[in-house]
Amino acid sequence: MYPGTWAAKNPDKPALIMAGSGRTLTYGELDERSLRLANHLRAAGLEQGDVVAMISDNRPETYEVYWAALRSGLYITAVNSHLTAGEASYIVRDCGAKALVVSAALAGAVGALDVEVPLRLAFGGPVEGYADYEAALAEAGTAPLPAQPHGDDLLYSSGTTGRPKGIKPPLPTYAVDEPGYLYPAMFAPSYGLDEDTVYLSPAPVYHAAPLRFGGVIHTVGGTLVIMEKFDAARALAAIEEYGVTHTQMVPTMFVRLLKLPEDVRLGPDLSSLRCVIHAAAPCPVDVKRQMIEWLGPILEEYYASTEANGATRIDSATWLTHPGSVGQPLLGVPHIVDEDGADLPAGTVGTIYFERDARNFSYHNDPEKTRSTEHPEHANWTTVGDLGYLDDEGFLYLTDRLAFMIISGGVNIYPQEIEDLFTLHDAVSDIAVVGVPDDEMGERVVAFVETAPGHAASEELAAELTSYARERIAGYKVPREFHFRDVLPRTPTGKMVKGKLREEYVAG
Repeated sequence: MYPGTWAAKNPDKPALIMAGSGRTLTYGELDERSLRLANHLRAAGLEQGDVVAMISDNRPETYEVYWAALRSGLYITAVNSHLTAGEASYIVRDCGAKALVVSAALAGAVGALDVEVPLRLAFGGPVEGYADYEAALAEAGTAPLPAQPHGDDLLYSSGTTGRPKGIKPPLPTYAVDEPGYLYPAMFAPSYGLDEDTVYLSPAPVYHAAPLRFGGVIHTVGGTLVIMEKFDAARALAAIEEYGVTHTQMVPTMFVRLLKLPEDVRLGPDLSSLRCVIHAAAPCPVDVKRQMIEWLGPILEEYYASTEANGATRIDSATWLTHPGSVGQPLLGVPHIVDEDGADLPAGTVGTIYFERDARNFSYHNDPEKTRSTEHPEHANWTTVGDLGYLDDEGFLYLTDRLAFMIISGGVNIYPQEIEDLFTLHDAVSDIAVVGVPDDEMGERVVAFVETAPGHAASEELAAELTSYARERIAGYKVPREFHFRDVLPRTPTGKMVKGKLREEYVAG
């Protein structure tokens, strides 16, 4: 299924609604406008396997571009709109984009790009050097495409541990209106996504999960409600206003919700809500337990990656008997291995690999990085560098990213455990724990803290946090230093950019 299927059935049904403005795109409009853009791309010479890059804020046009690519056998590369001009230019060049579509709201940023792309379009207003999107669609017409081979996304990692990497899957071998695409097949039945679904997407559309889940909603004929930008109180208001049945958030959003004043948090009517999905980062146990106590056992968690090399899933009832777990296999078979690639016993932390029938991705223009994800003996076992363990029942638990693990005095320390400890502390709005060079221990544990409103950075607060930690975790895990920041460098999708903090510390 794709928007054209639902346009033929119910063209006036909202395919997409902007939560703040109420601007609506019907299925009939989404089908026609994505078809017009597909015709324009074809007339400009784009062929199956070519790449369309997109730089945009959250707007309805993003899914017109998305579906124009997917119904034309093209790759869509959504570029993080918060990147610097140099970072964004690198991605546009690296993906080999033949077309670049941008939002006029980002005119300043896209105007500084250093790229050579044959076709450039801008929507939402004029941008120097870009043709008018609406004029292009009007000129293209609605002649049926001669064929509609299924395209795919070519997305880039968030770059929290280095330069972003393009993740390129092989193109599907079927048409856009035929079944088989991974994400609808995997997630729609898992979460009960169908024509009656009203799905709230509060995150930036350039990120893998929001982009792909929005596509899944259009595949099943539901309505996608997009927030222009996440705000905890407004998210609850949108659930009430639009009768939202499903939403997906990251753990940092949960924390923002839980820290709302009680009258604000409990005021809106959330009775329409049937499922709250979360992923992208490990969720602290106390945070998730409080969310279940508040909303009921409707939280669904999955663990996956932009690479889609494997996935696990767990519902609320199962999680309550296995707190902290990210579940059992949904896609592929997880293995925990040591540095030599040998399987580790239950309860032992190691690198997580997923076993698939065949390799399903490569890093674009980086064969060495692609090879580094492979198991030394099993080419169809791949890893994205996460650490964790399996229990005796086969439930997977995450500990941290391999790149973030701290080795102090020969002992492995997992920052996520320390960060989870402070997540709901009254004085802590956000926290990042990193390892920094230490002449004696190799590395020492350092915490960066964004203080909550009403709390000021001070030596007294650092002492209070140290004491708080010493009462709850082993002494060698307690941060040796606390540094306070007005804002910590999280991506809009919830991932902490720890490399930046470590670099700042070392440089200072």
